[in-house]
Amino acid sequence: MNKPDWVLESASGLVCGLSYLESPHCDERPAGCAPDLLVIHAISLPEGEFGGDDVTDLFLGRLDVGSHPDYAGLQDLQVAAHFFIRRDGSVLQFVPVHRRAWHAGISEYRGRSRVNDFSVGVELEGCDDQIFEDDQYQALVW
Repeated sequence: MNKPDWVLESASGLVCGLSYLESPHCDERPAGCAPDLLVIHAISLPEGEFGGDDVTDLFLGRLDVGSHPDYAGLQDLQVAAHFFIRRDGSVLQFVPVHRRAWHAGISEYRGRSRVNDFSVGVELEGCDDQIFEDDQYQALVW
């Protein structure tokens, strides 16, 4: 994987060079609250399966929860990360970084509650029992 030419445009909160798919699962950060934490998650839908569009559909609020038995609990779930890194290292952006993505739920970090307020969320396409791909790690560090 070659080093990408990604540049964060501060006015829009978007990274130039990435595909942007606008998620409705976000809102404004509290006044004066800038992100200072990176939260890295793993996700696959269905669990352990990679390469489909179901994660994207979940983040965009259009997942057909009837399409798989495991999705019943996802009905009415409103969730999105700022970025999603696929197994091949390609990156999609769903929420501008200056906005609050709904990725961390009810959470706390080092005594600070409401982690979504001060974090940027990155989802790696994967699961707990499989290693991530080198291309994903490369995308994550750039």
